[in-house]
Amino acid sequence: MAQGDDGKKDPKGSAGGPATGAAPTPGSAQAPIEATVVSQYIKDLSFENPNIRHLVEGPGEDPSLNLEINVNGQRIGPELYESAINLKAHATNKNGVIYDLELVYGGLFKIKNLPEQAAEPFLLINCPALLFPFLRRIAADITREGGYPPLLLDPMDFGSLYVARQRDMAERESKSQLKN
Repeated sequence: MAQGDDGKKDPKGSAGGPATGAAPTPGSAQAPIEATVVSQYIKDLSFENPNIRHLVEGPGEDPSLNLEINVNGQRIGPELYESAINLKAHATNKNGVIYDLELVYGGLFKIKNLPEQAAEPFLLINCPALLFPFLRRIAADITREGGYPPLLLDPMDFGSLYVARQRDMAERESKSQLKN
């Protein structure tokens, strides 16, 4: 044991300074955010394969693929939040539509010590980053089972997606204020 400035033994081992692990004082450091995945699930799934008979006749030209990914988050209850990724994949070639895939993959998260101002970024960046590998696997499996090579999605930077979303919202808001 170390001795404090008053000569008495200090059980914490410090010499007169604050004890490590002391409870935070009001206005000091926030307790760390604790997040637990409660559930993951397919919220909505649609795969349309409208022209398979034309496409079986020959491989045709390389497809044109249009991808759209959006994320949403909401509070469900006290310390319970939902985050969901909405994927739309539309593949076409000169013969028409190859396939249409729409998939919403969600998760329920129990999140403790989440400051209100951190909720939106946490639900739109951190939670989708945890869910995305599972959505990616489902998209690959569904397209493969539809008779096509698997759709292998590249990793997503949900932080950049969030920043772009915030920028777009700010631009729309400033344009609407200029009109008024």
